[in-house]
Amino acid sequence: MNAAGRITGIGQGGHITLAHGGGGTAMRALIDDVFLQAFGHDPAVALEDQARFPLARFAAGGDRLAFTTDAFVVEPLEFPGGDIGTLAVCGTINDLAVGGARPVALSAAFILAEGLELATLRRIVASMAACARHAGVRIVTGDTKVVPRGACDGLFITTTGIGTLRAGCDISIAGGRAGDVVIVNGTLGDHGAAILCARGDLALDTAVESDCAALNGLTQALMDAVPDVRAMRDATRGGVAGVLTELAEASGVTVRIEEDRLPIRPEVAGLCELLGLDPLYLANEGKLVAVVPAAAADSALAAMRAHPLGKNAAVIGTLAELPASGRRGDVRLVNRLGGQRVVTMPMGEQLPRIC
Repeated sequence: MNAAGRITGIGQGGHITLAHGGGGTAMRALIDDVFLQAFGHDPAVALEDQARFPLARFAAGGDRLAFTTDAFVVEPLEFPGGDIGTLAVCGTINDLAVGGARPVALSAAFILAEGLELATLRRIVASMAACARHAGVRIVTGDTKVVPRGACDGLFITTTGIGTLRAGCDISIAGGRAGDVVIVNGTLGDHGAAILCARGDLALDTAVESDCAALNGLTQALMDAVPDVRAMRDATRGGVAGVLTELAEASGVTVRIEEDRLPIRPEVAGLCELLGLDPLYLANEGKLVAVVPAAAADSALAAMRAHPLGKNAAVIGTLAELPASGRRGDVRLVNRLGGQRVVTMPMGEQLPRIC
């Protein structure tokens, strides 16, 4: 300890050991030097077993709370455009944001494998802190556990988020109506393609970065411009295809999307063609699907394109009445020649361990 009674640091190098999970001085040094340094809390407050908030803070933001949790096991831990830390922060923020909530605070639990490089952990925690600050959200509480070498691939993270919902907000995957339009905020499949290239298994040299981003600023801009947004969902595992089949089933409509309207980077399209993948099913970590009334489509596009994360926003399809003989969950892709193919819910992962 130093003169003030604070546990001395663990240094910049080295690796995680089982002692870092043992509840003693090594664990306290890890918390002080890695997590508290990055997240910037008063140690006297941060070492409590819970975060505490004045209720007035939440009451000022809306009339309901939104609450979500998610776990992240991506491999590799770091990839072009992000890392497991940015995924954890952005993914949880986005799960709140697409429901119409304004994210307020996150918790983060870390499963650390014996042997993980401390330098890697520092980079990931620093990226989490930077991402949260940029999104206007605080990481306020958390936990660490250490498992023996080989019990996990370096690092797993679980994040939980809480936010506020403005009065009257009722955005739902079941909110789509016949005549509505479907909008995405940008190019599809970037995250899945980036992870595939980063793994190096196929000796691919395609330069694709993950689209990992916190979408709460974009969703607030969209809701301000179009108060009656019907539905929003971030297109992560299962991609846009998974979101649209859930939308069609929950809303009891048919969804028709047009192939030549889908915004896809040439690099991603080429990679999918080479490997027999479908970009509709590839994961995204900074893209959402929004459903708005047709009359509000121009306003929605303008609001989204005015935001850095929506500059490539595009209308990709429409919702129609489900025929009496139709099946729930009906999604059709119309190609350039007018032909149609059925888009189904993914049967499995095209690419495991993507988030």
